[in-house]
Amino acid sequence: MEEIKVNIDGKEQVVKIEEEGNSLKVHLDGKVYTVETGLKNEQKDFDLEESSDSSAGGSIRAHLPGVIFSIDIKQGDKVKKGQKLCSLVAMKMENQIKAPIAGKIKKINVKKNDKVNKGDILLIIE
Repeated sequence: MEEIKVNIDGKEQVVKIEEEGNSLKVHLDGKVYTVETGLKNEQKDFDLEESSDSSAGGSIRAHLPGVIFSIDIKQGDKVKKGQKLCSLVAMKMENQIKAPIAGKIKKINVKKNDKVNKGDILLIIE
């Protein structure tokens, strides 16, 4: 279960989120809400783009338009699969972008407060 900060009616709150098929279970103040995402199970917070260069792991792309809230790694860092790379705020919700593979950060294409569009390459892991 993942914890994220959200803004609800102007008040910042921490909610717990868990994926369940095509929906999210949102835990708030002892209640559980089901949110339909409309996403198929194979869609995640990132897309890994295969590269023709066999030494490269892939490009991490924005899954929706938003603003970069934080960058938690530096170029050259070694990361583990599932490690938080950065956060993207969209529709007043913080979305954590996690490493789909273990590897080394080859390039970071964004900085804090950058506006990004769906499909923009945020960083490259090799």
